[in-house]
Amino acid sequence: MKPVSGIVSESVIDHSFSVKRLEDDLPYFVNFVRLNYHHIVMIEKGKGVLVIDERSFDITDQEIFLLSKGQICRFENDAEVCGYHISFGDCFWERVPSSASNCKAVLFNNAAANQKLIPDQAETDEFLNLCKNLLTEYKATSYSNQMDVLAAYLKIMMIKLANVKMVKEDTFDSQDYIIYRKFMELLSSQYHSLHAVNDYSERLNITPRRLSELCKRCSDKSAKEIINGQIIAEAKRLLQFSSHSVKEIAYQLHFGTSEQFSHFFKKNTEISPANYRSKFIHIGI
Repeated sequence: MKPVSGIVSESVIDHSFSVKRLEDDLPYFVNFVRLNYHHIVMIEKGKGVLVIDERSFDITDQEIFLLSKGQICRFENDAEVCGYHISFGDCFWERVPSSASNCKAVLFNNAAANQKLIPDQAETDEFLNLCKNLLTEYKATSYSNQMDVLAAYLKIMMIKLANVKMVKEDTFDSQDYIIYRKFMELLSSQYHSLHAVNDYSERLNITPRRLSELCKRCSDKSAKEIINGQIIAEAKRLLQFSSHSVKEIAYQLHFGTSEQFSHFFKKNTEISPANYRSKFIHIGI
């Protein structure tokens, strides 16, 4: 991506894992930051606004934000928060036992649908305790299996977060959900070039109709709606936060012409790519 003023890329994290107290090191505070890792932001106490892609979220006490790799975010200048900030990459996640992969897929493969979770008091206390133990382990003197212990804590946290989202545990083991998870994992890496439902159904060895039906059961959206949503989300990021032309963005997202891309974008957003971009230019972003 060609950066524009005020947009920076997230710095490399040692071992692809980090946990910090928010009040000690508030991330993405001055500039918009494009994330290279997944983030869990546990707000213990706070006020202000957190901007994620084009959405603004009011910050209150005892809530959790889930940010996915590729999203762009910033705390507004008047934000005051305390709590915990966890970052992890895919290579660190590989240390986590596979039994937690379903939970990660539920929470992060469609991050916009799970951007903000509101746990109850008991869940909040449990998360704060998990974060405290995780931070203590992270700051401990390094030893040979330390990353595996941190990964085990992350597994517990991911399962608990999925429970906050109120996804029934037996859903994780259903055949439909297993296929849905594989679809979401495939989509997250292939949406730039694969736009049709049958592109994914063929790779999953099922019919397009079956893929759409199970997507409806697992997410209340059809497969086409999910695919289009992923493409539109990335298109909006590129229009808002890069200096690429509409033609260049169309090429990056594998549209044959800029006209095809513009028609697709307007059909799904009711605004042209050029007019969408101009909104942010006029407000100085």
